[in-house]
Amino acid sequence: MTGRGATFKFGVEEEFLLVDPVTRRTVPRAHLVVPHAARALGARAQHEFLASQVEACTHPVTTAAGLRSELLRARRVMAEAAESAGCLLVATGTAVLPSDHPLPLTPTDRYLRVAAHMDGAADQVGGEICGLHVHLGDLSRADALAISAHLRPWLPVLQALCVNSPFCEGQDRGAASSRGGRYLAWPTCGPAPVLDPKGYERTVQRLTADRVILDRKMLYWYARPSEHLPTLEVRIADANADADTPLLLAVLLRALAHTFLADHRNGSPPACMATVVLREAHRQAAIGGLGATGTHPCTGRRLPMPRLVADLFDLAAPALATAGDLETARLLLHRRLTRGTGADRQRAVFSRRGSLTDVVDDLAGLTIGAATAVPGSDSPTVSPAWKSIAAPW
Repeated sequence: MTGRGATFKFGVEEEFLLVDPVTRRTVPRAHLVVPHAARALGARAQHEFLASQVEACTHPVTTAAGLRSELLRARRVMAEAAESAGCLLVATGTAVLPSDHPLPLTPTDRYLRVAAHMDGAADQVGGEICGLHVHLGDLSRADALAISAHLRPWLPVLQALCVNSPFCEGQDRGAASSRGGRYLAWPTCGPAPVLDPKGYERTVQRLTADRVILDRKMLYWYARPSEHLPTLEVRIADANADADTPLLLAVLLRALAHTFLADHRNGSPPACMATVVLREAHRQAAIGGLGATGTHPCTGRRLPMPRLVADLFDLAAPALATAGDLETARLLLHRRLTRGTGADRQRAVFSRRGSLTDVVDDLAGLTIGAATAVPGSDSPTVSPAWKSIAAPW
């Protein structure tokens, strides 16, 4: 558990699609890409559920500048590995062009069992869902669950900032995040329940005993304590082609985590929002992104999403300032509110050029482009304690 005066470490997991440079459709070449990338990234280059996906994980770091450096290096290495395998690395929530079905599984025993358990849902149209996950720590299980409880009604607002999958297998599905809807086919996907450590253990044991999930890795709540790291993992965001989005999401989440843990220790209860209302808030965020109307966690008022973003920023601002992230967050958030989301950019490219292949090309170029500079050194400050953990993010 982190002390009261310390700043939480944070890290990011990014999932990517592998795309053929000629057809711009997904290709199952992770078996070539991951070993190549692992020469530089080690176990932080990982396979995903489908053979057309890969994942890159950062080290846990303490500064925004360090996280930016980690993100850019991991993307660069993974993109070079993809190029060596004759494909492009693309960060988007769902495949833009139609994919070949059945979708190719990564042939591990566990993934095969999960696919069988899903009874066809793993091969749904838009099944190649790619997310952006943020880890916050070091945290005890009790503190991670307390932060999750306070954070849950604000997660739709953060989701709206990160929408990046309007096109799903050849069509605009009418949502800024097609991934948001496709993800719901997976068991337990949705807002995390409010639990203490004993309640968490009872819930996981019941879900496993009832065969809702096969194992603890199949907990797909929007925020969950990690089973192998001292972290809270937040899983509401689409993979985004620009590296500024994971940076913005991470600094906002870290600031909120500090804020809410202090509230918890002071005895302040989390804002109460009924699960049915919260699910609808996530649905609206996925459909409309920053153009949606959301529900304020504290007042219950229906407000435009940019107003909720402003209130979230005000809530996080003191902790952002303490961590040295205030100006970085202000700059990145201003750019997001004035330039739009990843989904807005995808639709704008298609509107100008009339071609989904051009959308894929724009995503591929942006995936390996530069992120906004942030104050401080680009050298990541890596936690020795987390480096010693064998299981990667």
